[in-house]
Amino acid sequence: MRVQDWWSIEVMDGEDGAVHTATGWREAYAQTLTESLITNGASSWRWFGFSWGVVLEVAFTEEAAWDAWLALPGTQATLDAVPDPVRGLLVHRGHGGSSGAYVPRSPAVAPRADRAALPEPLVS
Repeated sequence: MRVQDWWSIEVMDGEDGAVHTATGWREAYAQTLTESLITNGASSWRWFGFSWGVVLEVAFTEEAAWDAWLALPGTQATLDAVPDPVRGLLVHRGHGGSSGAYVPRSPAVAPRADRAALPEPLVS
């Protein structure tokens, strides 16, 4: 089994009163991005919608494939078309949105009475 390397593209809605929204951007470019992901070796991808925008999570088995896909002129053109390209676009490794940690934390050691230090006996 090959390990998947997840990357996220987070697109936020534009400023208040903006004509374009992140959801509208997704509707306009999802087909282009999906076709591009298929033809360039993405192993998985999924879209998420939030009140503030959308997230596209993409998985590749090799980081070089991600870099190559991100550098494509078509990919760059879609990212340039987000509603707010200055403050409304985040591209980063890992899951996006409010997904939390990728790898679950190991459970903490449960408290037990026998782990508490006993008081020293009083010497008279």
